[in-house]
Amino acid sequence: MAIVCACVLAQTTSRSTDVVRPGIEVFLADVPQEIRGKRVGLITNHAGIDRAGTADIDLIAAHKDLKLVALFAAEHGIRGTAAAGERIADDRDPKTGLPIFSLYQTEDRGPTAAMLENVDVLVYDLPEVGGRTWTYVSTMALSMQAAAKKKIPFVVLDRPNPIGGEIVEGALLNPAFKSFVGMYPIPARHGMTVGELATFFNKEFGIGVNLIVARAANWRRSQWFTDTGLPWRNPSPNLRSSAALNNYPGTVYFEGTNLTEGRGTDRPFEQIGAPWLDAAAVVKAMHELQLLGIRFEATSVDVERGAAKFPGRTIPAIRFIITDREAYRPVRTALLLIDMIRRQHPQDFAWGKSIDRLTGSDKVRLAIDGGTLPALLKQWDREAADFREKRKPFLLYN
Repeated sequence: MAIVCACVLAQTTSRSTDVVRPGIEVFLADVPQEIRGKRVGLITNHAGIDRAGTADIDLIAAHKDLKLVALFAAEHGIRGTAAAGERIADDRDPKTGLPIFSLYQTEDRGPTAAMLENVDVLVYDLPEVGGRTWTYVSTMALSMQAAAKKKIPFVVLDRPNPIGGEIVEGALLNPAFKSFVGMYPIPARHGMTVGELATFFNKEFGIGVNLIVARAANWRRSQWFTDTGLPWRNPSPNLRSSAALNNYPGTVYFEGTNLTEGRGTDRPFEQIGAPWLDAAAVVKAMHELQLLGIRFEATSVDVERGAAKFPGRTIPAIRFIITDREAYRPVRTALLLIDMIRRQHPQDFAWGKSIDRLTGSDKVRLAIDGGTLPALLKQWDREAADFREKRKPFLLYN
């Protein structure tokens, strides 16, 4: 019932204006009765803001109907500046004086009973990027489980999916390959908001939390972030542009190879490279495939000294140039590019340890090694189409 009430509240409020408004504004405009006066634990970071750029932390701390008592930090920290995988320590917020509990240092990376001791309701507002490997979604699922165990409400302050809500691409994760970069069987590109994902997880996977979703007002599935008029904040240090977001569901797979996915360069997730790469030859071969919405550019890039791969070196690279975001399919494109690179560099190319976790099974690695990738991509298209139907009951926006 809580989910239905939250959705109706958002719909009613949204009729007054056609401006896209994030869930934080809808929530604070009419705090649900069961939440008023409660002690709030807030899971957020620097991107949790309203249209004016004011932080959720400040907005909730100042609200007369809420009592903010604790903050929770996911990967990259409460300010979003920590590097990928960097351990986040507990801290204290200098402005409010509130404790900041790290969810990126505990064993299961979810709130512990001790963290929730003085919390009556958990509120979540972290940005979505549209790709299954995004760890904030795993943080949300684990936090939902913790809230269910304590029998307290879990509120999702929803935001638009920045790469739109219509395109679904890639296979569902095989549960045998469940990890922090993919907990539940959803496609590589799911086309859902965090509120929709929370609703889906809660019912399909039996979390059973008292879930309240404060919908983003006036967002339509056809809208990308650049269409919303909302202020931009980098969701993580290496997602710095709309192009990086559009590529991410596919180029993230290069983390699971011995090529760089662009971390440590000026355009992470927009370009890939390696010292041994014949970029011009690979680009020529990829253009012969005539993929829709994308072209490639052979270039060279400087890698920062602190990067995990090829630090301090200048290396050949391939840059992704998106020409039609609606036609572009980043998952298919990235896998075809990996396959092409392996074919042209059989002695140099190698898989990394994380590839199966990132792709959600061992099928990609086995298909590329076995020369059967086209058949796998057809299978994935069928799975994505099936998921589009399965997700329909959980969609909160048209």
